[in-house]
Amino acid sequence: MIVLVDGTYEEEDHNAGGGLGGVGGVGGTIGGKFIGFFIGGPPCERRKVTLGLTGADGEGGMTAGGGFGWVDFLGVGSERAVGSKMRKLEQKLLRPSSVEEALGGRGRMIIVGELNLDQPRTLQALKKLLGLYAAEPEEDTPMTFVLMGNFVQHAVMARGGSGGSIEYKEYFDGLAQTLSDYPTLLQSATFIFVPGDNDGWASSFSAGAATPLPRQGVPDMFTSRIKRAFATANAEAEKERGKRTDGEAILTSNPSRLSLFGPTHEIILLRDNMTGRLRRTAIKFSSTTVVDEDEEMGLPNTPPPQAATAPDAVAEMEIDDEVEAATSHVPQAAEDSTVSSDLHAARKLVKTILDQGYLAPFGMGIRPVLWDYASSLQVYPLPTAMVLADTESPAFCVTYEGCHVMNPGSIV
Repeated sequence: MIVLVDGTYEEEDHNAGGGLGGVGGVGGTIGGKFIGFFIGGPPCERRKVTLGLTGADGEGGMTAGGGFGWVDFLGVGSERAVGSKMRKLEQKLLRPSSVEEALGGRGRMIIVGELNLDQPRTLQALKKLLGLYAAEPEEDTPMTFVLMGNFVQHAVMARGGSGGSIEYKEYFDGLAQTLSDYPTLLQSATFIFVPGDNDGWASSFSAGAATPLPRQGVPDMFTSRIKRAFATANAEAEKERGKRTDGEAILTSNPSRLSLFGPTHEIILLRDNMTGRLRRTAIKFSSTTVVDEDEEMGLPNTPPPQAATAPDAVAEMEIDDEVEAATSHVPQAAEDSTVSSDLHAARKLVKTILDQGYLAPFGMGIRPVLWDYASSLQVYPLPTAMVLADTESPAFCVTYEGCHVMNPGSIV
């Protein structure tokens, strides 16, 4: 992490041997002490500022000036080269002409989080969800369905015995059977599968612990029937209508990025229980200190909620309660004086990730990173939207500096 500390430096008496050129260290050390008044992350920069965009969003209303407008970050064309043309195309194809059309239509992405295929209730919930969209007119079918792992509740590939890879493949075969019941969706939508830490092959040696990021998608040998279901649906549509359909299944990596209309929209997909990792190393503040800091910074004075615990459990739960009740330093409206602890936690999580501009701001012992591919974890420039699938955090939707961040939670 990058941390900014604001404070004052107090120098010691040079006669005590604490000044530059003293006896301590190579070349001497600087004595004294630094007293920090404020500790925080670096400021976040809006996507428009990074790309040098000016003007109102719309047909021909936005132009690219300075900044990184000529840089092609994703290999789909730079903002200066194709941005204006892609925005006109988006205006023509996706943007609705009335409020009624805005409630539906083709330009939708359906995000499903924590699809545990080893739970029978999961497939029942997925059938109910897919049935809602299959009942809509074909021209209004959502363009993308994002199915995020973990696709198994436990790392079955690390168990051995009668389970292992055979059991793991059977779960995906059951998912393929469920998807086959909705051929219209398979023919006109793109299904994206994002793995979690319990998915193969990484879980076979990690047993569900944190695996290095970025990680590859689920191997094709486990999802062959899913690919076959899409091929069958497309072949039937081509036979009946005489034209080819473009439905497909993409087994992508974690994290992954979706590009919509070239550089116009960028969406980051990440499956990680990030909230728990941040809480493990959170700093404990007393409740009075938090309230005093908020008053000095001009934030609403919201006392932390008192957890109802048994007398003998207070000592064990003290740290957890303080971390849960830590007040967020995200600016908020003046009338919003009673913000729930869940919203505070969501704001802190979003602000931490976007301010750092990095998807894994942890030590190597907490979340390993494959350094040869660490550039894929950068969050610069800010995306249009980001999906942080975190089952340890309540579902939320938070917009920060123009980036819409959401946590879909679990489907069950």
